[in-house]
Amino acid sequence: MVEISPELARIVRLGVLVCADVRVLVADAGLDHALAALVDRMRAMKETPQAASLVRTMYRRVGIDPTKTRPSSEALLRRVRRGESLPRINTLVDACNWCSMEFQLPYGLYDLAQIDGRIELRRGRSDEIYQGIRKDVVHLDGRMALCDERGPFGNPTSDSARTMITPATTAALVIIYAPRELAAERLHVALEVTSSRIRQYAGGHERGRWIVPNESTVIDD
Repeated sequence: MVEISPELARIVRLGVLVCADVRVLVADAGLDHALAALVDRMRAMKETPQAASLVRTMYRRVGIDPTKTRPSSEALLRRVRRGESLPRINTLVDACNWCSMEFQLPYGLYDLAQIDGRIELRRGRSDEIYQGIRKDVVHLDGRMALCDERGPFGNPTSDSARTMITPATTAALVIIYAPRELAAERLHVALEVTSSRIRQYAGGHERGRWIVPNESTVIDD
């Protein structure tokens, strides 16, 4: 269902979850305490998490300056360290933002009903753009771009309005954009925790889980 171009497969490993029959709520007070504790913990952290450093290196290997185009996970961390609140969108997005900030890995979250056909992570072309979520048009030239048969709809910095999660969403695709250098076991843990939190706060069930490319895949330099 999800593929990655050979060029990016040397740099990026994707954790993939497919969740069906979800029930997305605008808010759930049950998340309040957990997210407040997370914010306190991340504000108290003095050192840069190893995963965050590896994500920055991943961006540089693609040719992106992570200080100008920040990974979504780092943007969340910087936000709360500035004293701002963690954004609350809906229960499915909030649960994945929790995981993204905790593991310091960029997450993409997409409504499967708005995705057509085969999905591939590749470099964006010079003329490719999409409308961002509450943002201006996102230009994808040279950047990592998650694409279906209709064109690009996501990347590890900001996703598209076309595939955004809403209370009408019933099936979701979760993508974790992980550096190849990150230990595979750490990505497995992130997938397990994410799946558990989605079930707890958005219901439904897991329809599939995998890693692309898998640990046994040999990528020739």
